[in-house]
Formats: sequence, C-alpha cells, structure tokens
Amino acid sequence: MPRVIRPNQKQRLESMDKTAVLKIGDDTYDFPIIVGSEGERAVIVEKLRNQSGFITFDEGYGNTGSCKSAITFIDGEKGILRYRGYPVEQMAENSTFLESAYLVIYGELPTQPQLEDFEGRVSRNAGLHSDMEHHFEGFPADAHPMAIMSALLNSLGCFHPEMSSNNRKQDLEHFDDAATFIISKARTIAAMSYRKKMNLPVVESRQDLNYAENFLHMMFSESDHPYDPSENKEASRAVDLFFLLHADHEQNCSTSTVRMVASSHANLFASVSSGVCALWGPLHGGANTAVIKMLESIRESGDDGQLFIEGAKSGKHKLMGFGHRVYKNFDPRTKIITKALDKVLKTLGREDPLLDIARHLEKVALSDDYFIKRRLYPNVDFYSGILLRAIGIPLDMFPVMFAIGRMPGWIANWKELADGSHSHIHRPRQIYTGSTTRDYVPMDKRS
Repeated sequence: MPRVIRPNQKQRLESMDKTAVLKIGDDTYDFPIIVGSEGERAVIVEKLRNQSGFITFDEGYGNTGSCKSAITFIDGEKGILRYRGYPVEQMAENSTFLESAYLVIYGELPTQPQLEDFEGRVSRNAGLHSDMEHHFEGFPADAHPMAIMSALLNSLGCFHPEMSSNNRKQDLEHFDDAATFIISKARTIAAMSYRKKMNLPVVESRQDLNYAENFLHMMFSESDHPYDPSENKEASRAVDLFFLLHADHEQNCSTSTVRMVASSHANLFASVSSGVCALWGPLHGGANTAVIKMLESIRESGDDGQLFIEGAKSGKHKLMGFGHRVYKNFDPRTKIITKALDKVLKTLGREDPLLDIARHLEKVALSDDYFIKRRLYPNVDFYSGILLRAIGIPLDMFPVMFAIGRMPGWIANWKELADGSHSHIHRPRQIYTGSTTRDYVPMDKRS
C-alpha cells in the first residue's frame, strides 16, 4: 500500500537538499540524504571511510540509523508509538496480543481466517518435547528464569533442525512454523521455569484458553483449584495487554542485538535467544524490577516519596522508571498500563501501598521544575511492575514477561533482515585508544 504524504510534508521533503556536505580540512565530501515515510532524515555515510579515511563516532548509537525498517514508528518528542502505522492506543483498545503479533510480523492486520489459523498454530504448539522437559532439571534451583528462557529457546531449535538450519533460504521456508513455535513455547518455558522453581508439578496447556489465559493457567493452576478464566478476566486481559504493549519498540538494545546476530545468517531460534540475553539487563528488561525495589526501599524507610525525590534531585538517589532514551514528552504506553492497573486492583479487591508511593512520586515529579526541565516523565516500567505484582507474577519473572511480549518484534525484525536484499554482516568500527606498537618483553625483564 503506498504511503500517503501530507501536502506540507511533501513540500518539506521536495525543498530539502538531496545531499549533505562534510568539510574536513580543505576537502569536502558529498553524501546522500535519505528520508523516511514519516519525514525522518538521515545522512548516508556508508562510503565515508573509503573516501576520507574517517569514520563517525556515536557512542551508544543514539544518532545512528542501523537499518531501514517498516515495522514500528516512534516519535519521542510527540509521544507516538505505532505498529505498522497503527497507533498503539488503538491496538490496546481494540486488539489482542496475538492479533498485534500477526500485524507486527506480517505487516497487515489479519483477516478472520488468517487470525484463526495463526491462533490455532500457537495454541497447538504450546507443549514441549519430552526430552526438553529434562533440561529444566539441569539448572540449579535458584537459576534465574531469563537464563532458562535463553538456553531453552536456543535448544528448541535443536528439536526442529529443519527450522534452524542456518541456511537462510530453508529457514525462511519454515518461518511461519518457527514463528508460532517460538511465540507459543516461550510462554510454556516461562511457566515451567516458575513451576520448577516453586517445586510445583508442571501444568499442561489447554487449547480452549486464549494466549494469556493459558499462560496464567500453566503458571498458577493447582490440582484442587484449576485456573478459571471466568474468575480472572481482568487479570488475563491485563497480561494480554502487557504483552501487546511490549510487542515491538523500534531499534532498542535487544532488538538491535537480534538483528546483529541475524546478520550472520544465524537461525531465528539463536537470534531471539540472544535478544533474551540483551533484555535481561536492569537498564532494559529489568527496569520495572528496579522500580519495585526502589518503591520497596522507600516504603521500608517510612518515606512517602518526598524525601526520595529530594535525594534524587541532589544525586543521592536514582529515580527509576522516569525518563526514556527515546520518549522526551511522555510514554504513550504509561496511560494505558495505569488504566489497566486500576481495573485489576479494583476487580481483585486489593490495595498496594507501593502504588500510593508511586502516584505520589509521579505527582511531585510532574510539578517540579527540576524534572520538567529535564523532561523526566513516568515510562511504562514505572507502573507495569505494580501491575504484574498485583496479578501474582514474582519479581524475577518480570523480565521474562517482557521477553514473551517482545517476541513478535524480534521475530519480525529477523524476518525483515532475512528477507532484505542487503546481507552484509553487521560490523561496527571503533576508535582504538590502547597502546601503540611495542615489543614483547621476556618474563625475566619485566618490572
């Protein structure tokens, strides 16, 4: 479908210079400009080193476009997040996680037969091979579920060698099966890792439940009290919404890792496994865990958040869950997740003292010039941890929940790169700052 460009946008693009000029000493170099469908502009510097001997230096890649992608659009200044052009607010209001996953992976909203086929594939493939179940026994009792998730996703490819051949053509031929296998089994691996850690028997999946209901069933069902979706509608809807809101988020750390690994022609299973490892860090998938720990420490100190805010302004404390690498106004997912949190707490009849502290922190920060000038606003991680906690998800499972939700985005990015005409392996340059040439010194002459 052709992209519609608004008149004022079209005029701006037509009037823009088609090249950028870089002057280094007495030499000048012309580089082409590329413009995205939403008016994003970039200077193509692929030939910079060959022509000048220079490279660009952009630590953290905050100003570097690593790829062209048609999956997700973010405007951090305006607080916009769109999956394949569809605003995340509309998807959250009208869609489900699996429908959004289909959209993210394949580029269009599915027809009813397409969605039913996709959901059916996911539902039928929830079970793990019996030999895979023994892998859980090899982990220590206190193993982090993210380590288990990464290892077992990679191992999953071993049980389906036709889907994980590292032959790009063959892996693409089996892509539809591999995608639904991973989305389905990631949820099963997560639930089983929790059950094993709690020394509880494994619960088999149920094909009559939807994606989130089945996950909660496999997590929390007891022999004398099986999970009843009719009693937990708000909880399962909130879990589905959590997954949906995390389905993709442009070129973040884990997604860029997946694309990096995929650029070597690694199979889909290996690539998403690397995404789990990247997501594990506290600055990425562990952010909402850090928020809960912060709120717990504030509560234990007897503070309502006011003293902590002052400490954050002086540099004594770090205010977790505020600000974002991309969003400079507000995170559009935050309003959606807080609305779901209110519904869950009301339905379950629960109160959470951490929520009172969180809301006080937000109220103070949003009215304080210190935070306003620095454009520090609550992001999705600030409240999502409280939501997961209300549903009964333990703290060490928070990043696993993130990984389950982000799986469609990783899969879509793998496919986009695998389908693309550019097949160069990703290989960033560096600025070397170590020692210059020096001669080897024998052991007896070293001081």
